[in-house]
Amino acid sequence: MNCKLVIVLLLFIHFNTNAQITEPQLDLLVENTLKNFNVPGIAVAIVKDGKVVHAKGYGVKSILTKEKVDANTLFGIASNSKAFTTAALAMLVDEKKLNWDDKVTQYLPEFKMYNEYVTNEFTIRDLLTHRSGLGLGAGDLMIWPDGSDFKATDIIHNLQYLKPVSAFRTKYDYDNLLYIVAGEVIEKVSGKTWCDFIEERIMRPLEMNNSAASYSRLKDTTNIIAPHVPTDGKLKIISRYKNHTFDAAAGIYSSANDLSKWMILQLQNGKYGPEKQNQLFSKKEQDEMWSLQTIIPANTRAPYNTHFSGYGLGWFLSDIKGYKQVTHTGGLEGIVTQTTLFPELNLGIVVLTNQQSGAAFTAITNTIKDTYLNIPYTDYVQLYSKREKDNISKSDKTTEEVWAVVAKNQKDKVKIDGKKYTGFYVDNWFGQIELSEKKGKLFFKSIRSPKLTGEVFFYKDNTFVVKWNNRSFNADAFLFFEIDETGKLDAIKMKPISELTDFSYDFQDLDFARVRE
Repeated sequence: MNCKLVIVLLLFIHFNTNAQITEPQLDLLVENTLKNFNVPGIAVAIVKDGKVVHAKGYGVKSILTKEKVDANTLFGIASNSKAFTTAALAMLVDEKKLNWDDKVTQYLPEFKMYNEYVTNEFTIRDLLTHRSGLGLGAGDLMIWPDGSDFKATDIIHNLQYLKPVSAFRTKYDYDNLLYIVAGEVIEKVSGKTWCDFIEERIMRPLEMNNSAASYSRLKDTTNIIAPHVPTDGKLKIISRYKNHTFDAAAGIYSSANDLSKWMILQLQNGKYGPEKQNQLFSKKEQDEMWSLQTIIPANTRAPYNTHFSGYGLGWFLSDIKGYKQVTHTGGLEGIVTQTTLFPELNLGIVVLTNQQSGAAFTAITNTIKDTYLNIPYTDYVQLYSKREKDNISKSDKTTEEVWAVVAKNQKDKVKIDGKKYTGFYVDNWFGQIELSEKKGKLFFKSIRSPKLTGEVFFYKDNTFVVKWNNRSFNADAFLFFEIDETGKLDAIKMKPISELTDFSYDFQDLDFARVRE
């Protein structure tokens, strides 16, 4: 009998007893996940009834050093940082220093959206609830990939150039930039930077002693993961994301042990300490954070039979098998994570990984929570592994077809006048790019985000494709050249080639106009 089948049978026998997962089964589950999703390292924590019942590391921090992950190993928790931002604001609400429905311009007069009415009506609550009218990940190219020179002041200024795709407060579309704005509000009101506030007012009281609000503020980096990305068929270590501007949306580094303290705080309605004698934020404001603000269409399929789903303040909210689920995920280059809470069960689950397969953490979280919800066992590792491979195969087929056309053009020695396309092009919020020709080849270079550089290839008609020098981006894109009424190249629009391209590569939001000398 092969190892995988043994694991599946052991898990099946255990989980169908309607008992909670035990450490041996959890160990098997995570080891199976590491193997099937090609993830080097994972840390898992479970808190129940105010206590840590499991906190453990699996696999390795780096495929080069082979050092083992443990419960104190630090991971970038990415967008799980957003709940810390809303907690900080809740504390300021408790202190009557602001209100959720205060206008943003009250604190940041320079704040401006595309529409004047939206600017004037935009509240702190609106910063946190993904209902601004902007599209998915709009403007994220200012902070993604790492290495751009955009600061918070630039982002606040450039919001006015991002065109909405839906009416204000009518539709959910996940956003990062407005959490950066929320971080600026916290600094304006408290007199402390976002990082200082999070560390001094939240992490220190909770004794999250190994954690920091930003990678650059970690006192000790000896026990930290390396980020890994599947690149050209192999798993590779990539440079760590370090952009300080992104901190209020995704900056925190923490561990399974430290996040256990954060989860217990959440399950104790903001109370902490041996006798729950201290209060970080009130139950009233926690209820506000855990109340639906923006509706997200629900998936009513078994086994969870979710009827209602949405976003609160820094948390995704849904009903799962009759229980309230409070959760969030996070992703940076080469790192993805998930935190999940069931308040009525007094249960919290943390899964941290050093590779960017969201299916891996989902398989672990769902398997754990199913045992507490008395749901019959499902082999999520196998289910999600197959689904992930199918999606990648479909995406690969699409990109391979595009590059096959490019290869044929090169084989047929299709001639294009490269100089016709060269020059500078500017987008209102992203700034300038340059297309240059060297030895008969065309190249793309972003001025403000220098990692976005690559060779440009002819595809067909006035459509080209750019192949980024950094292959770990997995984000090659189309360039659509537009011609004005005189027949001159006048503008460029872009779009990712693959449907699996991370949404933060929001090339479709760019609108480049040629700079005329």
